[in-house]
Order: sequence, then C-alpha cells, then structure tokens
Amino acid sequence: MSELIKQFPGETYEEWVQWYNEQRPNAIDEATEKVYAMVKSIDNSISEIDKNMVRQWVEDLVLTKTFTGFYFQESILKAISENKRLEYRMATPQEESKGIDGFIGDIPVSIKPITYKTMSRLQENIEVRIIYYEKLKDGIRVEYDF
Repeated sequence: MSELIKQFPGETYEEWVQWYNEQRPNAIDEATEKVYAMVKSIDNSISEIDKNMVRQWVEDLVLTKTFTGFYFQESILKAISENKRLEYRMATPQEESKGIDGFIGDIPVSIKPITYKTMSRLQENIEVRIIYYEKLKDGIRVEYDF
C-alpha cells in the first residue's frame, strides 16, 4: 500500500478513494473475504478452548516462564558483569516497575528477547539500556552496547 499511495496523483481523500477503486477494483472485496475467513476460523477455534487449556497456559506463563525467565536474566547479567569486571544485581520490585531487570555496575538494564525489537507497537517506554537475547539450540546469543 505504501508504494501505491506514492503513485497517487491526487490530493483529497475522495480522489484517493476513486483512484484506488479504479486501480484495484476488487481489492476491498477480496481483502474482506480473506479477513472474514480468518475471523470465522478464530471464532471456530475459540469454541475449542476449554478451562483445562487455559489452566495449562496460565501454569506455563506463571510457573515455567517466570522461573526460567528469572534465571535466564540472572545468567545474562552475570556473564556480562564478569566480562566487564563489574558487580551485578537483580532489580527490586520497585525498580522492575520502571522496566529495570537488573544492574551491571551502576548501569540499570532491561533484558528482552531479540523479537522485542520488531514489536515496536507493544514496547513500553524503557529509559534504560536494553540487553537483547536470542535463544539458540546450543545456548543464547546476547546483544548489548555499553
């Protein structure tokens, strides 16, 4: 769409609607059909979600991901601090509420998966340095710049 709008010779919304419909006469109907099919698929899938499935998801989030995430963060902080020959510590609950996961020396840091970079719409406003990590088959890759 961004390439198409660059080709648009008009100036008003009304001109855009007319021009677009001339360029792509069936596009709105085709897109509507595709999106509606997805919505129906989601609607059908929702009826298959039961309480046990929700419980499994909640257990995974609360127990597994919290436990592994905490130790993952600590391992990353420890490795970087050893590399920089600085002390590290995990954040307090008050610091966590500000998006801080820990400190390397006196530098507050937040630790995020590499996929966080592509989720700009979901990002909170974190005003500390961010350490990105990527899980690999044989370990993790860490990215930071300080």
